Parts: sequence; C-alpha cells; structure tokens
Amino acid sequence: MSGGGSARLLAHGLGGSSDLPIPFTYALIGGAWALTFTFAVLALAWRRPRFDPGRPGRPLPAWVTAAVDAPATRWVVSIAALAFTGWVAVRSVAVGAGPGNPLPGVFYVLLWVGLPTVSLFIGPVWRAVSPVRAIHRLFGGRSLRRPCPRALGYWPAAVGLFAFVWLELASPEPGSLAAIRIWLLVYFAVTLAGVVCCGSRWPARADPFEVFSVVTSRLAPLRRNADRRIAVGNPFDHLRSLPVRPGTVALPAVLLGSTAFDSFSASPRWRVLVDDVTDSPLGATALRTAGLLVFIGAVAATFWFAARATGGVDRDRRRLLPGQLAHSLTPIVVGYLLAHYLTYLVERGQQVVIDLFGLDARVSYVLSMHPAVLAALKVGFVVAGHIGGVIAAHDRALRLLPAGHQLTGQLAMMLVMVGYTFGGLYLLFGG
Repeated sequence: MSGGGSARLLAHGLGGSSDLPIPFTYALIGGAWALTFTFAVLALAWRRPRFDPGRPGRPLPAWVTAAVDAPATRWVVSIAALAFTGWVAVRSVAVGAGPGNPLPGVFYVLLWVGLPTVSLFIGPVWRAVSPVRAIHRLFGGRSLRRPCPRALGYWPAAVGLFAFVWLELASPEPGSLAAIRIWLLVYFAVTLAGVVCCGSRWPARADPFEVFSVVTSRLAPLRRNADRRIAVGNPFDHLRSLPVRPGTVALPAVLLGSTAFDSFSASPRWRVLVDDVTDSPLGATALRTAGLLVFIGAVAATFWFAARATGGVDRDRRRLLPGQLAHSLTPIVVGYLLAHYLTYLVERGQQVVIDLFGLDARVSYVLSMHPAVLAALKVGFVVAGHIGGVIAAHDRALRLLPAGHQLTGQLAMMLVMVGYTFGGLYLLFGG
C-alpha cells in the first residue's frame, strides 16, 4: 500500500454504500420505526430492571479455565505475539514501499477492525496478545509501582484512539509507511513507559487498543465469574461492568464519531468542499481535523445533554448520569463498526494475510458479489446496535431514575438514539 490514492481507499474501506440495492430512505424509515417500536414495547412490558453485572454466568468445564490460565499458555501466547510483531516488522522492511507491504493492512485492518471483532466473541484478547504486556512479562513483570492518577481515568486511551483515527482520516498520508512506523514507535514508547512506572494498571486504562478491546468485549458471551472461572452469560449483564472513570463518555464518542466521519468524508460533497476551500495539503489536513472533531464532539455533546436532561434527581446524581449510561453506546459503536467495515474486514483482511505471508492466492470477494445480502447485513447491524443501545439505556434508567421519571426521563435519550439511527443509516447508504 503506497501513495495517497491507495491509502485513502484503505482508510475508507469501500468509500460508501450508495450502490447497495436498498433505497436509503426505506432504510432510514425502517430503522427509526424499529427503534421507536422497541422503546414502546420496553415502556409497556419492561418495568423492572433485568440486567445485573453481578449475576454469574454458566461456568464452562473447569479444565477450560485451567488451560487458559496455565502459565505455559500465557508464555506461548506472549512469545507468539512477539514473533508475529517481529515478522510484520521484517516483512515490512523486506517488501519496502511497494503495494504488497503488509504494515498498513495489519495496522488498519487487523488492529482497528479485526481486534474488536474478535473481542466481541471471546473477550479482551489484546490483554493476551499485547506485545508490550509480553515484553513486561518476559522481564518478570517488574514495575516501579507508581500510582496511576485517578483523574486521568480513560482519557489517555481516548487520546490514543483519537491519534489513531486522526492518522487514518485526517493526516496528509494515512498510508505512509513512515507515518505508521512513527505512530507505532510513539505508542510502544508511551505504553511501555507507563507499564514500567505503573504496572499492568496503565495499559488497562491508557492503552488505546486494550481499552477498545475491553469495551467491545463487554458484549461477548464469554466472561469471568467472581471466582475467575470462565463462563457463558447474557452480554447485557456484562455490558455495564466497565468501570465508570473520567473519560468514559469520550471513548464511545471517539469511536462512533470517527466512524461516522469516515462515512461522511467519503462523500463527493465533502471532497469537493475540501478541494474548493484549500489547495494545500496542510489546509486539507486542518479541514479534515476540524470535521473529525465536529463529529466526535457532536456525539459526546448530544449524549451528555440527553443523559442529563431528566427530572427527579438531584444535581449530584444528574452529574453522574452520562458516565453511568455510557455503556449503552457500546452496542451502537459495535453495530456501526461492523456495518461500515464489514467488507473491509472480510475482503481486505484476506489481502493482508496474503501480503503478510507471501501467499500465492487470490482474494474472494464473497460479500461484494452478493450486494443484497451485504445491504441487509449492514442495515441489520446498525438497527440491532441501536436497539441494543435502547435496551441497555432503558434497563439502566429503571435502576437510576425515580419511579415517576423512569419513562419521561428517557425521552431525550430516545430522541438522540433515533437521531443516531437516522444519521448512521444516511451516512452509510445516502451520504
């Protein structure tokens, strides 16, 4: 992958979905009706909270937990992670700046799309395969045991995620090997320094890939019970188990806002605007950065105001509501991520593997050759994600809000989520 054209195609996946055989007006109306109908059903039939993060799941056989937690397993996974990292580096140098260099694909496809997808099924996989954690483990897990400032919360991870999406969507050359290598070097340096100072608590709060993996893993069917045994449980029970810390709302805002901007920035109107406003790479970068910030800020602001726009609670309780409801954005983030990058993952992921291992194979365009199925999947992911968000927010509101405000207090959030549905489907199909 080299040059601006191929890099931009890589960064934007398919570059839009207007060619898919579902009129986007129908998709918008259907999605909004599905969301509204879901809220009506919840209001009438779901009057008591049903999800409990403390509820244990059904434990798997004891040997599963023993095998996963065995020191030999941890060492094998750590060595394999370091070997894979080294192989990517070697292949990247050996191939050079040609179109078959695997580094951009590993960076944008496997890390950004593949990692959360795998975490959605088996849990926070980055904790096991992180090269930084592997290096730390090889050196005995020693650290200076300095306390991590609680005020930082998840803000370092949110800044790291923004740095990633900025490189992908706003930088002058997102496919530049030099830019990707510099980004990775800074990431390794900052994360390793944090681990040396604070131990494993630092990547749990500050590593953007680990936190991204943990956030999406809250919808995984696999989980740990209180006794650390691996179990299968209701993902909605596990969804709100992510600790509420400073920056909790910023995480889904960066993820959802950047994916929405990715769709929007692929539209002809945006490209014409960028070309008309500026003719310099620096000016185009500044304009794209502003657009990215606007989308992220819009998600954060609308959710924050919707969470606080409720009566019946005092000022201190209202101040905590955005963080306590932030988990309801996770299904929306996952649904839009899968809808926007599905083809990107399945088809371009094949090319990444071919380039990475020098295979003599061809990409199977299994989704692009069935556009009706692809369109149905995309709409389904978006609508399912938003319905999941409504369900999660409704159940949590039943616990947080007083009886007289449990329904009226959710109206602002309902309107915001309907707006997210309209906006997501419009950008996906009509933007």
